[in-house]
Amino acid sequence: MFSIGGLTKVHKSRLSQNIFQACITLCKNKNMGKNKGKGSTQKGKNEQKVSGCGEAVKNAGAIASDKCGSVVIKILAKPGAKENGFTDISTEGVGVQIAAPPTDGEANAELVKFLAVSFGVRKSDVTLERGSRSRQKTVTVSGTTVAEVEEKLNSLCCK
Repeated sequence: MFSIGGLTKVHKSRLSQNIFQACITLCKNKNMGKNKGKGSTQKGKNEQKVSGCGEAVKNAGAIASDKCGSVVIKILAKPGAKENGFTDISTEGVGVQIAAPPTDGEANAELVKFLAVSFGVRKSDVTLERGSRSRQKTVTVSGTTVAEVEEKLNSLCCK
């Protein structure tokens, strides 16, 4: 073995292999994105991809269940209201009015807190999955069932 610049020929070979592997990994990650190549399924008419457990929701309604047993709710948020409350339930989503302005994430924080209190779960059990800057949001609630959520929504809606 001979040494050039403090590195032997074997060390240079290993170093170049490591650099080559790192470049390949970087290129794969850059080209594939975060979710591509991880068993992506073709979305049908009644399926929506949910990031919580990576399994499609098989229900076209506003309230469904994912593979992990968590409840997935489509929310139609209406920030800037006088008080928090549920306005309507439809196939497009559950209408929720929020008594917080839609700035700096205040309405999202208030929405999570309101849903946790309404469904009787902890705030950490309510996760805003998608739509942080949109009025159409997807929320995942763990620690409850679809039937319990539907029952509570029916009793709380349109009081």
